[in-house]
Amino acid sequence: MFLPSLPWDERYRLRDAAAVMTPALAIYPDALENNIDATLRLLGGDADRWRPHVKTAKIGAVMRRLSERGVRHFKCATTLELITACEAGAADVLLAYPAMGANAQRARAIAEDFPRTIISVLVETGEQLRQWHGSRVGIFLDVNPGMNRTGIPQEQNQRILTLAKDVAAAGLRFRGLHYYDGHLGGLEMEERTAAAHRGYDRLLQLAEELSGAGVRVEEVITAGTPSFPCTVSYAGFRRAQFAWRASPGTVVYCDATSLAQLPAELGYRPAALVISRVVSQPRPDTITCDAGHKSVSADAGVPTCAVLGHEELQPRSPSEEHLPMTVAAGAPPAIGDWLYLVPRHVCPTVNNFDYALMVRDGRIEAVEKVNARGREMPLLQSLATAR
Repeated sequence: MFLPSLPWDERYRLRDAAAVMTPALAIYPDALENNIDATLRLLGGDADRWRPHVKTAKIGAVMRRLSERGVRHFKCATTLELITACEAGAADVLLAYPAMGANAQRARAIAEDFPRTIISVLVETGEQLRQWHGSRVGIFLDVNPGMNRTGIPQEQNQRILTLAKDVAAAGLRFRGLHYYDGHLGGLEMEERTAAAHRGYDRLLQLAEELSGAGVRVEEVITAGTPSFPCTVSYAGFRRAQFAWRASPGTVVYCDATSLAQLPAELGYRPAALVISRVVSQPRPDTITCDAGHKSVSADAGVPTCAVLGHEELQPRSPSEEHLPMTVAAGAPPAIGDWLYLVPRHVCPTVNNFDYALMVRDGRIEAVEKVNARGREMPLLQSLATAR
């Protein structure tokens, strides 16, 4: 995959680094604010139209900052993320994952623990729906736009209509439709927009069919980061009777993939870097730093990152704790030198760290716990107590 060239920016230099153990996750609040501003500009200044996925943010302090900026609707993928979002002041959180069994029981319990927060879940089958009978959770139907990961295929209108009616018959609150078209990210922007808009045309038709059948659609949620510009340019959502919200989350920190996929004129900047040291030079044309796949996630492929200010450094396949790089030109950095890495996929990279350094003007102003990292204890408390 093409990764953008990232010239050095002095605003990222860590000046009080002597006590920092590497690799370290650094969050830059000024860049974070810049990215929130850029997102809100695309949404016409209306924070109520944004439902960010907090699998990226992971840090309670960052979620609280989003709430302070007027963002009150969130979505998440794990029960720990759900708890963290609720504790950070979210008014409305969607557990955007098909929870089953004990996971669903735990989500029901969290909903009872946070009665002031509207908590909703995704459903795509009657079996999933039955898990929520008698609970206070709202129900979104998960619509598959062609990504083929979860959801009811978009063309199966009758199946969607039947399940929506079953929600009301079960005495549960039907919230609306969830539609994630992340599979379009590999297309050029013009083609991506055209494909996204064709999908939104069908989505609007589906919402109209539900309304015509007496099923009220409160909200439609679309788009992650790759199709975010496409969804905000779709005029049909602005005329709709339902509330429409976009759900990009990666834009909060913005990684190398997002910088490659989004138009540069939108003004996004990396707000999360992995600070690493050169630890070896095994060959004249190779250096190794201490940022293997246990720090910078390799799930998006190789290269796992771009090196800020070092276009000549080409990251190769990582080991657990080692990241070798080819030096394509010039003199290599010396052993002990700092490297500032922009992850290719920031969400699982943040999940690799227990703590984050909050860096402003080159100084560490706070150390924040990555609250939503990992998962909760895998045994329901009621069963654990019984044992």
